[in-house]
Amino acid sequence: MNANIAAVGNANVSPYCGQIRDLIYGVAGIFHTDNRLGFLEDRCSRRMKLLNITSLVQYYELLTRSAERTTELHLLLNEITVGETCFFRNQPQLGALQRLVLPSMVAAKEKVPFKHLRIWSAGCSTGEEPYTLAMILLEEAKRFLRGFTFEIIATDLNDRSLQKAQEGVYGDYALRNVSQEMLRRYYEPAEVKGEFRVRDEVRKHVKFNRLNLLDDARMVFVKSIDVIFCCNVLIYFDGTSKKRVIQHFYNNLLPHSYLFLGHAESLFGVHDDFRLVHFPNAMAYIKTPIQR
Repeated sequence: MNANIAAVGNANVSPYCGQIRDLIYGVAGIFHTDNRLGFLEDRCSRRMKLLNITSLVQYYELLTRSAERTTELHLLLNEITVGETCFFRNQPQLGALQRLVLPSMVAAKEKVPFKHLRIWSAGCSTGEEPYTLAMILLEEAKRFLRGFTFEIIATDLNDRSLQKAQEGVYGDYALRNVSQEMLRRYYEPAEVKGEFRVRDEVRKHVKFNRLNLLDDARMVFVKSIDVIFCCNVLIYFDGTSKKRVIQHFYNNLLPHSYLFLGHAESLFGVHDDFRLVHFPNAMAYIKTPIQR
C-alpha cells in the first residue's frame, strides 16, 4: 500500500482520499488538509452516486486509469471549487480601486496614445466580482475614465460556475449589496420573478474563460494587466503552489500595477518583489520594478 494511503489520519475517512487528494494537488494545486478529507470524500461520493460506483477504490481507478479519467477529474474539480460570493462584496477594496487605484492608473497612462485598462478577476466564481468591476468602470467612464476603453478578464476552474456567470442571472442573495439605483441602471428583470439579469452594456466588457492557475503554459499568455483581483483563492493552495501562481501574477502585471487578495491572505513568505500598500480598511500589493 502506498505510504500516502496509510498516512491518512482520520479513521472515518477512506484511506484512498489521500491518493485522490494528491491527484487533485498535482493537477490544480488545491490541497486538502487531513481535517478537510471528509469534505473531499463527500464530493467524491456525489460523483460516485451519479456513476453508480459504490467503492472509492473503483472511483480512484476511474480517475487514474480509465479513458474517461481527464473528463471525470474535470467534473470532480467542479464539485470541490464552488465559491460563495455576491455583488459589491468587499466594499473597502472596491472603494480603494475607485478612489485611489484607478486615478493612479489614469495618471500613469496620461501620455500613452491608446488608453486601455485590463483587470483580471482570477477565481471569478459565478461572475459577481467581474460584473461588479465592470459596473465600477462604467460609472467612472462618465468622469475621469473618459476616453478609456477597458476589459475584464474573468477566469475560474469550475465549469458550472462559469456557465452561471455567462448567463448573468442572479437572485436576492447575490444582489443583497446592490443599491436600487445600481439595480435599475445595470440589471433588468429576468424570466423568474425576483431574479435579475446583468445588462448587455456590462456583459460586453467581461470575457469568461476556464483557467487553471497552475497551467504554466496558459498563464504566461495573460499579459499587460493593470489590476488583478484574486480573493479567497490562494487559501486552497500550499506554499509551493502559491509561489508559482504569484510569480505568474507578477510577470503578468504591468509595472506599478496592483494585486488585491482576500482579507485573510498575504504574500508574507511567498513573494518579496511586491510592495504592500495600505488603503482605508483595505490593502493591496503593488508591482515595483526589481532594482538590479
